[in-house]
Amino acid sequence: MRTFVVGDIHGGLKALIQLLNTMEITEEDQLIFLGDYVDGWSESAQVIQFLMELENKFSCIFIKGNHDIWCENWLEDGTVNPSWYIHGGKATMESYADFSKEAKHEHLKFFKTMKSYYLDADNRLFIHAGFTSMHGVEKEVNTGTFFYDRTLWEMALALDENIKKDNPNYPNRLKHYNEIYIGHTPTIRYDSEMPMQAATIWNMDTGAAFTGRLSAMNIDTKAVYQSDPLPRLYPKEKGRN
Repeated sequence: MRTFVVGDIHGGLKALIQLLNTMEITEEDQLIFLGDYVDGWSESAQVIQFLMELENKFSCIFIKGNHDIWCENWLEDGTVNPSWYIHGGKATMESYADFSKEAKHEHLKFFKTMKSYYLDADNRLFIHAGFTSMHGVEKEVNTGTFFYDRTLWEMALALDENIKKDNPNYPNRLKHYNEIYIGHTPTIRYDSEMPMQAATIWNMDTGAAFTGRLSAMNIDTKAVYQSDPLPRLYPKEKGRN
């Protein structure tokens, strides 16, 4: 069985389909999605519908992102977070125009089944953004950091590349897990359209919401698969630019 981790999709259904075709997934494979399925391109509702159907055929784990929380709240009681509206929420709301009340309810139930994080049998952590507790995710007090934290990634980037885990100055946050896979912070901010590694952390958000690509990685071989840049797939749209 191969295990793939998939970065932030942000309403780019065309990119997701292209990526999965490139990966040539089989029913023996496992797919771990890092969240932010909505907000950006015009097919957010369609992405959710596709993922729900994908789960019926393949082994899938869905991590929840901050954009997914905003969409979930809107589906549940009509709440429109102002930040959500200007950061892709408007396009997501419009993508639901042709969905029935019953279909929206099924999507809401799907959002509620998403995980805050996932820890596999090889002690690899999958989380949307990060965490702040030096004792690991299980001891996190403010679980909202799972969806919004950037300090974990910033800390990893600031580390000396040669520092080892047995060094007394090695950050305690990074000692708990063999590897950590995150999204949330686009690598294109660092002039990279590829997944980035810092210490034991892999950042899989390669800017699909903006000018970048949707990416996946085989977590055992570290082989990377990518879609075309999203603006090329949606030439009449602006995404979240």
